[in-house]
Amino acid sequence: MNMQDMMVFRDAGSRTVDRYLMSYEGRVIAVRRHPAVLLLPVSLVVGGLVLCGFAGAALGITWIWWLWLGVLGYLVWKVIAWSIEFFLVTEHRVMVINGVLNRNVAMLPLAKVTDIALERSLAGRMLGYGEFVMESAGQKQALRNVGYMPYPEQLYLEVSSVIFGAEDASPD
Repeated sequence: MNMQDMMVFRDAGSRTVDRYLMSYEGRVIAVRRHPAVLLLPVSLVVGGLVLCGFAGAALGITWIWWLWLGVLGYLVWKVIAWSIEFFLVTEHRVMVINGVLNRNVAMLPLAKVTDIALERSLAGRMLGYGEFVMESAGQKQALRNVGYMPYPEQLYLEVSSVIFGAEDASPD
């Protein structure tokens, strides 16, 4: 997937993002977090399935499947939350939009961003995600850390070029 694929949404996500843009703003970058954010919920569902299968077969406990359905519901909730969460960069600001029942929009004007760093853990390097750490002028930072960013090097260069211009947009 290239950056143009990441930047163009023509689904429900597009409407979700567009409602937070001012009339003179256009989306420059809009991406969902990396699907690796769902690893823990998926692991819980698979582990619960194995545990429930063992408990049901070996011990004859059938009510335990109701507990597994609760864990499965947790996974569904996390998938829905992931599907409507966006990292958005316009010509004027950086935003993270998230929340299923209550929508949260964290915003940082581009003029306040003084530095952006890309950090990648070993798992992030193996799975293809990274974390953006943004420094801003001012005390309270609504968007200091933005984790699980897909295509981290490419996205870092794109975000850096929007925030700081075309010059000096290479990762550390």
